[in-house]
Amino acid sequence: MAYPSPMKYRRFGKTELSIPVISCGGMRYQHKWQDVKPEEIPKNNQENLEATIHRALELGINHIETARGYGSSEMQLGQILPKLPREKIIVQTKVPPFPDPAEFLKTFETSMNYLQLDYVDLLSLHGINDNDHLDWSMKKGGCLEAARKLQAEGRVRFIGFSTHATTDIILKAVGSGEFDYLNLHWYFVNDLNRSAIEEANRLDMGVFIISPNHKGGLLYAPPKKLIDLCSPLSPMIFNDLYCLARPEIHTLSCGAAKPSDFDEHVKALDYYGKIPETIQLIEDRLRREMNQCLGTDWWEKWHEGLPNYIDVPGEINISEILRLWSYARSLDLVDWAKMRYNLLGQGDHWFPGTNASQFDEKEILAALKDSPFSKRIPSILREAHEMLFDKPVKRESES
Repeated sequence: MAYPSPMKYRRFGKTELSIPVISCGGMRYQHKWQDVKPEEIPKNNQENLEATIHRALELGINHIETARGYGSSEMQLGQILPKLPREKIIVQTKVPPFPDPAEFLKTFETSMNYLQLDYVDLLSLHGINDNDHLDWSMKKGGCLEAARKLQAEGRVRFIGFSTHATTDIILKAVGSGEFDYLNLHWYFVNDLNRSAIEEANRLDMGVFIISPNHKGGLLYAPPKKLIDLCSPLSPMIFNDLYCLARPEIHTLSCGAAKPSDFDEHVKALDYYGKIPETIQLIEDRLRREMNQCLGTDWWEKWHEGLPNYIDVPGEINISEILRLWSYARSLDLVDWAKMRYNLLGQGDHWFPGTNASQFDEKEILAALKDSPFSKRIPSILREAHEMLFDKPVKRESES
């Protein structure tokens, strides 16, 4: 069964899978973020999910990605995936690492029972976000070893990991050489993981970009300033092309809530054969505005010498706060920055560190001794808190 479409495909690293450059993420169309009984799923919700999957396939988006942590997503997908031609789809789910690998295996069985499949093409260790989760994965007899047994049994084709970690943690996992691919954050408003992508490319790993629409700037509801600066493209199309301009990036997740959510991404494919010349003028325009607002020196060096949040008194996540403040100030991405800022201290290891509600300036200055902007940063932290703090919010899966 063929799915004719304008979709483009890339080799997904050492897996040798031909993966669509746009993937169908499964965290927006499910009924609830918690497991529920099948009979509790509203008919219209299930119909919408299935219509979204069929639309994805019509467009050539045959990579369907979900996770045990996405509530009813796996169970609802299990009502449609077994009806599809198995050899034509790439199914990925994600299971978190646990201190006890037996719990990992038990959770994997839950996923498979819900999906109603004999195997998944891609299994991710979901959320290698700190040293504990890395250790639970990599230790002798740990979750990676358990996943390898599943692979030997033919129940998993390839093993990767997903991460919201700081770059040092990601580099440890990538540098182990034990994974076939990774899911991580990288896009126009977040260049911090570039070195991890470069190392993954050196090791021929597949690279999957998480949430370029949502965490990449709330691009489905962009501010007017960003719309104007990205014209004649939409901010979403620009960001897609900005990411896909890098051959070492293989696919971008579209967490579709309804069939039409793919439409803007598909429009980006009209420019696929001429990406550099399409985005260069827009990128230059954006960077001129950014430099005019905050200075070239800031954009070249703001991230240099910043301490990891675990090394800051109160675990203030200085690098994340400065990143959010920088794009809020220069590109009016205030709503996005507020959304991210108010997760600080609320997201556990998924969004670690705290906000800048209170700190001792002398202690912060000591922690910033290697930053070229050490004297400016305390006042920026105060400004960022005043601009962005609303109220603490929970991650979607916890709300």
